[in-house]
Amino acid sequence: MSTAPPFREHVLLSRLTTIGTGGPARAYAEPGTLAELEETLVAARQRGLEVATVGLGSNALAADAGIDRLVLRLTGDLASARAQGTLVVAGGGATNAVCLHRARDAGLGGFEFACAIPGTAGGGVWMNAGAYGRDWSAILVRALVATADGTGWLTASELGFSYRHSNLEHGHVVATVEYQLVERDPHEIRAEVKDLVARRKATQPTTKRTFGSVFKNPAGEIGAGRMLELCGLKGYRQGGALISPMHANFIENAGGATTADCLVLMTEARRRAHEAYGVELEHEVVFLGDLALPST
Repeated sequence: MSTAPPFREHVLLSRLTTIGTGGPARAYAEPGTLAELEETLVAARQRGLEVATVGLGSNALAADAGIDRLVLRLTGDLASARAQGTLVVAGGGATNAVCLHRARDAGLGGFEFACAIPGTAGGGVWMNAGAYGRDWSAILVRALVATADGTGWLTASELGFSYRHSNLEHGHVVATVEYQLVERDPHEIRAEVKDLVARRKATQPTTKRTFGSVFKNPAGEIGAGRMLELCGLKGYRQGGALISPMHANFIENAGGATTADCLVLMTEARRRAHEAYGVELEHEVVFLGDLALPST
């Protein structure tokens, strides 16, 4: 008897992404246990469906025409977290906020930087997410990764971490993550998080609909946001999409934005950065569907 959750059809990705754009997914499912996830991946292969996973949808830009994939969002056991000694063990769908709370309550520090990343444990592994000089490679012990071919543990080195990158691809689903943390006073953790949250609110459009950082920071002293600001792009608009007046490496949905609007802004940003600095900015946001940026 199958334990795979039912597949729903034509679920709008605009409802699953923080930017609020994107057409329908061919299929959608919410596995809540490892067994459900494994059966879902096998069922997807049997139906000829490629798989993409969205966590909070905070680092994703989906095609307006939709995507011809099974989209997964992990729930239940796969979205929970617990402290175990000096480890925090989290499901791939566990939010960073939940993981941080579990760590703080257990007096475990080292995860504070993740308060600036509105995503999930699995998403953090998938892109080696980071903020304030730290990233997943600094705390990850191993991750349990499921595919249609089977499930196995991978260490940080086996995941091939580099700046905002891992070797994982669509169809690789992070089911469980183990973080190695250190003992720390919960009051100190709370104080650092409060400071980091205040810094983030002061510099980023946290109250707007965005998909997070648009581009990776290029090599050199000037970050992508400052570079685009110097190119005069703050407040630049296309349709319902707006390059944030607060931080030029964010695109806001100012009302009725489409993914096509966002791509126009990204293309113009890359063009200006290349023209002014000779840099070809690489997008940090994950594209879902038939999307691409023209070469500069």
